[in-house]
Amino acid sequence: MSEFIEETEVEEEELFEHYRFIADPGQEVIRIDKFLIDRMPNTSRNKVQVAAKSGNILVNEQKVKQNYRVKPGDSVSIVLPFPIREIELIPQDIPLDIHYEDDQLIVINKPSNIVVHPGYGNYTGTLVNALVYHFDHLPQRSHDYFGRPGLVHRLDKHTTGLMVIAKTEETLTHLAKQFYDRSTERRYNALVWGDIEHDGTISGNLGRSPKNRKVMTVFEDETLGKHAVTHYKVLKRFGLVTLVECKLETGRTHQIRVHMKHIGHPLFNDLEYGGDKILKGTKSTSYSRFIENCFELIPGQALHAKTLGFFHPFLKKQLQFDSVLPPGFQSVLDKWEKYVRSED
Repeated sequence: MSEFIEETEVEEEELFEHYRFIADPGQEVIRIDKFLIDRMPNTSRNKVQVAAKSGNILVNEQKVKQNYRVKPGDSVSIVLPFPIREIELIPQDIPLDIHYEDDQLIVINKPSNIVVHPGYGNYTGTLVNALVYHFDHLPQRSHDYFGRPGLVHRLDKHTTGLMVIAKTEETLTHLAKQFYDRSTERRYNALVWGDIEHDGTISGNLGRSPKNRKVMTVFEDETLGKHAVTHYKVLKRFGLVTLVECKLETGRTHQIRVHMKHIGHPLFNDLEYGGDKILKGTKSTSYSRFIENCFELIPGQALHAKTLGFFHPFLKKQLQFDSVLPPGFQSVLDKWEKYVRSED
């Protein structure tokens, strides 16, 4: 019997899964699509064939076509978009900030205070509900549109910024491979507590906290959690808070939020990770009022997915998009600018 190793990414940033099988010494020589379908009963032949066409199937670290015949000892791996939960998607006419769209994919700028997709307690009012409505009302769609928005990543409820969503299964599979290979470019702007002295890199395994399963934590023990790396550089210092740019090398749940807290700089107004209280500055009434006024401008953490780059599988070229900070985030920065000037 073949060895089966499942490496599943179900993270706040990335939505794909990676499987690897080692064909045992007695394995008969068979086509790779049959080999995989026999071991992945919930995966259709079409999904496997699309994965092969997109370069998402490797044998002994080399891309193969769907007619490849598996031999004993072969190491077979496949990357697939994470299975979409079977839930009724209710179209809702919710405005979308569209940065780019063609018949294969769409790039949107997600606002704050909106959940990406339906789930327990959030069956309506999500970004996916808005996308279903938008796709249903397009004058024409690609012949291979597969009926629902294809997610390869998502953002937290209060995180704003750019997301790419696939319209066809082939594009979804292509994008999933790019996220898995870390070949996409994702840069975030974050306002954090404290004065960061210099640029740096945070490397620390992330996993769910054993004390509170709703939040993530950094594990010193490298056998726990999942490998995560965040690069950051200072954009502007305000003394008590700092605006930084974060570049993701991996995409784990709450990665930027947890990593920045780990080095002593929680995100400004981060409700889950302790940034929603005064961590730096005086205890004066006027300063407390200033901070409260800033908090009121944003419903959660000051984090914005500003830049997104990826390879378009059908245009055959790299696309890159940039977005402006949302009004609330920008207003907070303006307030800090005025506060610093008034203290000089």
